[in-house]
Amino acid sequence: MTNQWARVLKVYTGLDADTARATLELEHIPVLVRGYSVGMFGSAFQGSVPDGVEILVPESELERARDLLGIDDQDE
Repeated sequence: MTNQWARVLKVYTGLDADTARATLELEHIPVLVRGYSVGMFGSAFQGSVPDGVEILVPESELERARDLLGIDDQDE
C-alpha cells in the first residue's frame, strides 16, 4: 500500500513556504513543496507568490503536521 501525499497548507509567500517546510523537516516529516518557482530573483526570493505554494505531507503524517503548524480544521 502506498502512502498518498495530502495538502496540509497553502501559503502565498516564499518565506511562509520555507518556514513550514523547515518546521516539518525538523520533526522528520517528509515534505513536498509544489508551486514555488524560483523565478527571476533566484532561490533567495522570500516575497509574494501570487498562485500560492502547496505544502504536502504523507497522509499518515497529516494530523501531526497540522498540529505542528497550528492549523485548525477551519484554516484549510
